[in-house]
Amino acid sequence: MTHSADILPRPDRLQPRGTFRGSRRGRWRALVLATVHVVALVHLAHWKVRGTTLTPVEPSESMQTLELGYVNAGFILFGVSILATLVLGRFFCGWMCHFVAYQDACTWLLGRLGLKPRPLRSRLLVLVPFGAAFYMFAWPTVERWWRGDESPDWQLHLTTAGFWDTFPGPVMAVLTILIGGFLLVWWLGSKGFCTYGCPYGAFFGLVDRLAPGRIRVTDACNTCGHCTVVCTSNVRVHQEVAQYRMVVDSGCMKTMDCVSACPNDALFYGFGKPAPVARRMARWLRSSDFSWREELALALLFCAALFATRAAYDRVPFLLALSLAVLTSVAALVGWRLLRRRDLVFQHRALRVDGRTTPAGRAAAVAIVAGLALVAHTGVVRTHLLWGERIAARGSSPAELDDARAQLLRAESLGLLSDGRLQTSLGIVEQRRGDLEAAERHLREAVRIQPGAAGATTRLAEVRWLRGARDEGEALLRELLAAQPGYPPALLRLADFCAARGAWADAESALRELLARYPEDGAARERLRRLEAARPR
Repeated sequence: MTHSADILPRPDRLQPRGTFRGSRRGRWRALVLATVHVVALVHLAHWKVRGTTLTPVEPSESMQTLELGYVNAGFILFGVSILATLVLGRFFCGWMCHFVAYQDACTWLLGRLGLKPRPLRSRLLVLVPFGAAFYMFAWPTVERWWRGDESPDWQLHLTTAGFWDTFPGPVMAVLTILIGGFLLVWWLGSKGFCTYGCPYGAFFGLVDRLAPGRIRVTDACNTCGHCTVVCTSNVRVHQEVAQYRMVVDSGCMKTMDCVSACPNDALFYGFGKPAPVARRMARWLRSSDFSWREELALALLFCAALFATRAAYDRVPFLLALSLAVLTSVAALVGWRLLRRRDLVFQHRALRVDGRTTPAGRAAAVAIVAGLALVAHTGVVRTHLLWGERIAARGSSPAELDDARAQLLRAESLGLLSDGRLQTSLGIVEQRRGDLEAAERHLREAVRIQPGAAGATTRLAEVRWLRGARDEGEALLRELLAAQPGYPPALLRLADFCAARGAWADAESALRELLARYPEDGAARERLRRLEAARPR
């Protein structure tokens, strides 16, 4: 018997009865998704030409709303989309999401190569989007409540000069698309990222369960299976409509491919009772390609890989780290099966046959070992970095600072790439140790790696001030504030510099600007009080 990493019956194994006509909606949806990208490029061009533009129309911008109180275009889009999903169902993902476009493009390209990835099903990895959504959108608020900080005042913030500030650089953006949009599809099936990584999809999936609008069926259905074959959302449409008289799977993105492909015109989009949640939950508990022991192993491997890759080398964005962690956990389990089983098939490829490893299996083994080794090495580097920062944060004795420095230098020596965050931490530790020359060297390296890095630039200005280059230190702060107005540490340090040289009005102006932006800032309020008390009358 041949074992496979996807052992359940799959939609792509169906043999639909009758004449198969396929979907007539695919080209229309591709046109809509292409239009979304054209609009995004126009938005980017407008910013390049004018210098300021509408804030990014991205759901991720909602994080800024929750943390700073800025009601931006991304938050409005996200809110409207959720409200629309509550009534119409999960249309936004299928027709408006740029990442779905990349996954569909990968599915199409693989199909042209004769490959149709089978959807891999895991009971625990499917919870990753919900954890990511909590981390991105709920945890900052919980953390603020835990600290006892006041909630920010909400204010309309629809234009920005820093259009790209919240996005990764071009290299990380391309890697995110290639890994999340293509590699996940090849390994985990179409919509792999939507299923196992997308935090926004977690919201849409939950709300979709309550939506009255969904795919429904008439008595003309003869369970031919055409609908399931054309579905790119990995939904077993023919089974769902037979059992529930509608599609209840919250992964359904309302692409209408199933409706278009039905030879009897038995499927339609309509309104009625919402999906039966309890039955879906029961099926979720049964539906998996892995045993519960393997599921737990996947969960632990995912957590370890996410720790290793999250913000690795101060470059890897969160969504890319999620994709890498999912791939790492699945790769490790496939590698384990490759060692343990006499027969193994993964995504149509025979990796072992009768105890013999095939050429594809050997290539997979090399790739898996190399990938796991790279992730493990990255995890070691991050462990030294975080441990060094933790020691520096909790103590200031010479022994503790030397220990922190040793950990950070170990991370630097082991690292494969330059790391702006690491260099900044080293600069701070060296400054606290009294070695201002070494501190300046590390901070200049941090600014070189990431030009405009606010934290490193502020620290570098302070070090230059302490080393006697006061004009240069103040100039660095003013240049930073011109590019990033309102950055609190820079305003506080500028106020200190101005007060030290007797420019009381400039110092007071910096503090009042900070308090105008952040009225709850106790440190700025105390500095202003002391400044007013010390200011000559």
